[in-house]
Amino acid sequence: MELANYTLEVLSFLFVIGILAGFLDTLAGGGGLLAIPALMISGMPPLLALGTNKLQASVGIGTATLLLFRKKKFGWNEVKASVLFAFIGSLIGAIIVQFINTEILSLVIPIVLGFIALYFIVSPGVKNTDRSSVPKRGSQNIVVSIIGCYDGMFGPGAGSFYVLTGVALKRLDLIRSAIQAKPLNFASNVASMVVFISFGQVAWLIGLLMMSGQVIGASIGAHYLVKANPKVIRLLIVSMSCAMLIRYSYSMGWLN
Repeated sequence: MELANYTLEVLSFLFVIGILAGFLDTLAGGGGLLAIPALMISGMPPLLALGTNKLQASVGIGTATLLLFRKKKFGWNEVKASVLFAFIGSLIGAIIVQFINTEILSLVIPIVLGFIALYFIVSPGVKNTDRSSVPKRGSQNIVVSIIGCYDGMFGPGAGSFYVLTGVALKRLDLIRSAIQAKPLNFASNVASMVVFISFGQVAWLIGLLMMSGQVIGASIGAHYLVKANPKVIRLLIVSMSCAMLIRYSYSMGWLN
């Protein structure tokens, strides 16, 4: 799809969504909750929207991961096993989704949006303190591979799932878990992106436009993350999920 097929308003909208998605993904994941519905609202079919999202999101998550690594906020030995599991899981998921009816994808996205918003509304608050329990590393890697598979297939909210896994199974505080989730999310995004590119399911020009927004948003988010208030992160995820669910439902004609 060429840029000429889009109005200036739509292109500006997608650029701003790229900034917001990059910022949100860096904080706690969930940028896909904005980017995928936005791409579909702009007129893209589901598979093309998923592939284009992977292209632009990989740059944003990669930027945040690099900045946090340079600041020594995480070490490679802490995440290398989980990165591998996330990558393999995402490869499998991305291949599977190429053969799924696109009508199913149109229904999955609002369900995921609603689930994530509901979870963060009703779940108990996560304290920003480390817990001394022994990490369940084996279980954590299995769960990471499942999340990676989901990220390869669909993706919205996968970053949030990685964060929750770090809190629940590695016994990390919320901020540290959000930091360690970045290389995992980057690995699953790259794996999925490679598959979508090989199947020709990427709108390159729109992806490049949103990439520039992602770099801006991710750079801002990486500086804010180390001092972020967990309550603000929860509020962002709930607000964005609900807003995009309403907008997506309206664009599909469900609220008319």
